[in-house]
Amino acid sequence: MQKKLIILGAGESGIGAALLGKQQGYDVFVSDGGAIKDIYKQELAVNHIPFEEGQHSWDVILHADEIIKSPGIPEKSELMKKVREKQVPVISEIEFAYRFSKDSKVIAITGSNGKSTTTALTFDIFERAGLKAAMVGNIGLSYARQVATAPADYYIVEVSSFQLDDIKEFKPNVAILLNITPDHLDRYEYKMENYVASKFRIAMNQGPEDYFVYCMDDPEISDYLRKQTIYSTTIPFTIMEPLKQGGFMANEQVNIQVNDEPMIVSMYDLALKGKHNLYNSMAAGIAGRTMDIRKEKIRESLTSFKSLEHRMEYVATVRGVDFINDSKATNVNSLWFALESMEHPVVLIMGGVDKGNDYSAIRDLVKEKVKAIICLGVDNAPIQEALSNDTPVMVDTSNMKDAVQAAFQHATKGDVVLLSPACASFDLFKNYEDRGKQFKEAVKEL
Repeated sequence: MQKKLIILGAGESGIGAALLGKQQGYDVFVSDGGAIKDIYKQELAVNHIPFEEGQHSWDVILHADEIIKSPGIPEKSELMKKVREKQVPVISEIEFAYRFSKDSKVIAITGSNGKSTTTALTFDIFERAGLKAAMVGNIGLSYARQVATAPADYYIVEVSSFQLDDIKEFKPNVAILLNITPDHLDRYEYKMENYVASKFRIAMNQGPEDYFVYCMDDPEISDYLRKQTIYSTTIPFTIMEPLKQGGFMANEQVNIQVNDEPMIVSMYDLALKGKHNLYNSMAAGIAGRTMDIRKEKIRESLTSFKSLEHRMEYVATVRGVDFINDSKATNVNSLWFALESMEHPVVLIMGGVDKGNDYSAIRDLVKEKVKAIICLGVDNAPIQEALSNDTPVMVDTSNMKDAVQAAFQHATKGDVVLLSPACASFDLFKNYEDRGKQFKEAVKEL
């Protein structure tokens, strides 16, 4: 008898899981409560995978042998309550993909901020070293799709806390935890400790032969490690003090010390600028060294890597004003990092779906660096209430074209117009990519 595999949610991870399930001989059915994109429907049809959209057939779902759920479906939804009541086993797509890729090496990267940049930089290191690597997870193709269609020897996986919540055996050879700041707390009963525990699940199945790479300057991580045991080989990174083993700063140089082989790069030579990118560069470099990639290749990558689209992406200079697209900054901490790295006066475009944001963390940086805030959202009141006293100018807009034009009017030569929303995009845009693309289009039209 074929095992009945139900996939809840038909986004990239759901479709990837469906393709891998079909390939591995499962009886697959895909169910999405919303509309499924045409391109995904075609893929399901071509592969003879039955699906439904705009509804959930309870009788089918609750008789599954196993369920793979989309990271976007919260536990408190009616759907998940019924599934849990029936005690149907539920796993995430990364757990399913891992099941069929245990012969490969897995480098998994999580954290509240910097995941995508660090994942892309780590992948760049592995690719330059000539290894057969794939960059998957929250970035690009789903892990399951890659395993089904183009298996690799090394998977560089960006993982979110939502994906980690439903792992059972997922065990990365290298787990990287960059930082933990409040985000998505609505999914964790508004308890920070639940969110922290979720992030640490990345190391829960690791043994001494595996590596746990972490930022020792992060208070939430340090606090957790004082109370809990990690069974893998731990490698910290820090900008505060020299270390015998790990990543650290000394004399304005990044030092990576793994397996008794020191590697040094001047911080001024790093391709990615800003304090947060010192951490990201150290984490990626450590990952490369744990897999014995040559220091020259790692150095080459750290000094010449091109940053990701929608993440502190330079767009253009118009009449002396630089435009930067940081649409991927969907929480306050990401915006803090963006402002912290700015060296010129900033006209800031921010706003969107506010996830209960606390803007107090950025008030000092706004006072110091921001000459105007252009609010872009359906409801801009939370930003206006929180920050109107910290900047001389605040403008209300409800579409990208108006926001960019207003920002340009308030900018003078030598300023930076920064799109770094600190909010989700779903009020006015399909997703953060759509928001970033519209920003770039509007800048071109100036």
